[in-house]
Amino acid sequence: MSSGDRPRKVVITGISGRFGHIVARRLHHEAGWKIVGLDRRPMTGRPKDIEHHQVDLRSKKARDVFRAGDVDALVHLGVMHDPRARPAELYSWNITGTTKLLEYCQAYSVPKVVLLSSANVYGPRPDNPQFLTEEAPLLAAQRFPQMRDLVEIDHLVSTFLWRARETETVILRPVHIVGTVHNAPSNYLRIPRPPTLLGFDPMVQLVHVEDVAEAIAVALAPGRRGIYNICGPGEVPLSAILRELGRQPMSIPHPIAGAVLSMAFKLGISSFPVAELDFIRYVCMVDGRRAAAELGFRARFGLRETIHAVDDPS
Repeated sequence: MSSGDRPRKVVITGISGRFGHIVARRLHHEAGWKIVGLDRRPMTGRPKDIEHHQVDLRSKKARDVFRAGDVDALVHLGVMHDPRARPAELYSWNITGTTKLLEYCQAYSVPKVVLLSSANVYGPRPDNPQFLTEEAPLLAAQRFPQMRDLVEIDHLVSTFLWRARETETVILRPVHIVGTVHNAPSNYLRIPRPPTLLGFDPMVQLVHVEDVAEAIAVALAPGRRGIYNICGPGEVPLSAILRELGRQPMSIPHPIAGAVLSMAFKLGISSFPVAELDFIRYVCMVDGRRAAAELGFRARFGLRETIHAVDDPS
């Protein structure tokens, strides 16, 4: 049976998380894809017509999902982010898991691969230009070891993009994703008294989680391939975001901020890793014109809606 005679089938890794649910809903209910989820966690509240495999991406069972040869696309969301996990465990899951997925896609002729990366791979730096394009080097791992895996995954899939020409590969690098998700930007903006650095007020770009799901949907269209920065409705100073949310920031002098936050992290008082201080100190803004021109992507949520998405109770 050809793909034209059946619903298109997309495999989504990391489907069990909140963002995975949002992407699955967008592709299934609004775009008509048949959804197959791969995640080592159970998928609570799973609709009956969504197939879910609770497996390790590195396992034979994961390979068997692709073996039938009827997978039309892979959306890879399954990059583990856990600042408290052992580095060796993270590396094996993230790098080996992604390598295996790309092998499955090539072996079983999957025509489309979409990776959700992050604009954070460029790294916040004092010498960054105002807006970084997709050609900018990925330097985040130099100052932020926890970003090493994501940078390496981005490089792996970039190589696959140019090597496996029979597969349309898309890498999306969204700015800080906010909304009903548990990620670093949303968690930080939910803190009643978020730490800030005395004398620093960087410009920040946010994008609504639903807009990122939309970017994934448009990236799955036939003919789309390449690397794209995904931007939200604009840029705004960090202080303005916190003021809009009614937060009372706790300004810490930069020379002692590392020691204070490191102790709070070790004691479990804070979930804010010290390495992320650079994200509230330096600028890391990107140029989203390529996604607008080639994917037709533009954020649908306005700036105020996007900022307040972190407090959405749903």
